[in-house]
Amino acid sequence: AAHALKDSLSEKMLSVFQTGVEYQAYHSLAMLVLVLLASLARTEKARRYLSVSMSLMLFGVVLFSGSLYALALTGLASLGMITPVGGVLFLLAWFFAARGAWSMGKPELLEES
Repeated sequence: AAHALKDSLSEKMLSVFQTGVEYQAYHSLAMLVLVLLASLARTEKARRYLSVSMSLMLFGVVLFSGSLYALALTGLASLGMITPVGGVLFLLAWFFAARGAWSMGKPELLEES
C-alpha cells in the first residue's frame, strides 16, 4: 500500500504511514503468538491474562496504526493525539502478556514425576 501512496504523500507522511504498517505487522504477529500461548496455557489465570493482552493489542493496533494511517492520508494533525492512546494500550498489552506467560506454569517436560 505504501508503494501506491508514494506519489500522493509527502516523504514525512509516507514515513508516518510506514510506521503504522510496521507496528500493525509486529503486533499482529505477537497476537498469533499469544493465541498459541493461550492454547498451551495450563491455568485459567494465564489464559485470562493472555486474552486481555490480545484484546488490548487489537485495540492498540486500531488506535495506534489507524490514527497514523488517518493522519498520513488526511493531514489532520489532531488525529495524532489518538496515537499515544494506542501506545499506552500496547504497553498494557505487553504487561498482561508477560503476566500471562509467567502464570502458565511449568511445561510438562520439566515437571517432576
